[in-house]
Amino acid sequence: MNACPVSKTDQDAGDRPVFPPQVVVEIKALACELPSESDLPFSRFSHSDIAREAVQRGIVASVSGATVWRWLNADAIKPWSHRSWIFPRDSRFAEKAGRVLDLYQGVWEGQPLTADDYVICADEKTSIQARRRVAPGTGPHPHRNRRVEAEYERRGALAYIAAWDVRQAKLFGLCHTTTGIQPFHRLVDLVMQQQPYRSARRVFWVTDNGSSHRGEASAQRLSQWYPNAVQIHTPVHASRLNQIEIYLSIVQRKVLTPNDFPDLGTLEAKLLRFQSYYEAGCHEWTSAPSQLLLTLGYCCWYNP
Repeated sequence: MNACPVSKTDQDAGDRPVFPPQVVVEIKALACELPSESDLPFSRFSHSDIAREAVQRGIVASVSGATVWRWLNADAIKPWSHRSWIFPRDSRFAEKAGRVLDLYQGVWEGQPLTADDYVICADEKTSIQARRRVAPGTGPHPHRNRRVEAEYERRGALAYIAAWDVRQAKLFGLCHTTTGIQPFHRLVDLVMQQQPYRSARRVFWVTDNGSSHRGEASAQRLSQWYPNAVQIHTPVHASRLNQIEIYLSIVQRKVLTPNDFPDLGTLEAKLLRFQSYYEAGCHEWTSAPSQLLLTLGYCCWYNP
């Protein structure tokens, strides 16, 4: 293959060289490859690597890394960056995810839910440490961020197990030393032993596939505990479809960061107080379930 020379047409000294569009397209295509596909001994392309490889492949006779960066920047192509990703393992991903999203919109098996049906999302946040900082921190000042002491003493850990009523914007939660079937049973009891859930027609429990509530065995166990309870699992590696994860991420940002608790009792009290605070705020934001779903950003979906 003959390398495309840089066009010299109508260039004065100091002007940028002009490359045919075909060269730009081929170099962008090169940037979207993995180095391993060309048996190169590194894992990520830099703009200079791409420029060197383009010359070696004969795409162009000469090109600088800065020029390559300018072309890639126009299309936000960053081959030197990466993000972790979990690819779907379940061939029925869309079907299983669709059941969960239908419930959020008040539909089950093609039929609208009744006023006597409820949807509960549940999960746990495991191994939350209580870290006692060895020196008190300081608040923010003009031109200076808040300061948090880096050294700490470990004062134990606990799990926070929580549930969210999708249609009524109600939160339930408890703390336990570990996760497991029995702590999950305690959460189920906390919800199902009070009205309106105790006498409801159906209470759908949306969970992920964690060990505390995994598989058909968990669904059967739940129905034995409470005959009107129906467990629905999100697809494997799709716990993001569980609305309680939105709340747990808020807990992480607003309660647990930075982590500074003198003991487990203080940590537990803060988690449960925030739960009440957040629930009260949800009712202030809106009393319309459809608006609340939009507020929570429930429409997470698989993006291939």
